[in-house]
Amino acid sequence: QLQLVESGGGLVQPGGSLRLSCAASGFTFEGYAVGWFRQAPGKEREGVACISGSGGSTNYGDSVKGRFAISRDNAKNTVYLQMNSLKPEETAVYYCAAVPAVVMCLMASTWYDYWGQGTQVTVSS
Repeated sequence: QLQLVESGGGLVQPGGSLRLSCAASGFTFEGYAVGWFRQAPGKEREGVACISGSGGSTNYGDSVKGRFAISRDNAKNTVYLQMNSLKPEETAVYYCAAVPAVVMCLMASTWYDYWGQGTQVTVSS
């Protein structure tokens, strides 16, 4: 069965960096676009970044452009989210999600079919 597992979350100081991983199993990984989303308590889920199945197309939320980078290693069935210059307001549970799409990706959560369980990221001194 299709499964997504996030890892790499934790506590980091403001201005610090973290790399999240989304490990996939149970499907042909390179045929799926993957998105990263985050949700803070009391707030709506927000799109952070996405990458097409081929890796040739990416999109970012305006608030993370220039600081976050999404990439994928289809040989390892894993998508990464490198997060730099983290801010306290980016404290949230970060989720990865997948949908069949090779050449494009969208930032809308409703577009995705499969979701991981999330990993907590806390940015605090």
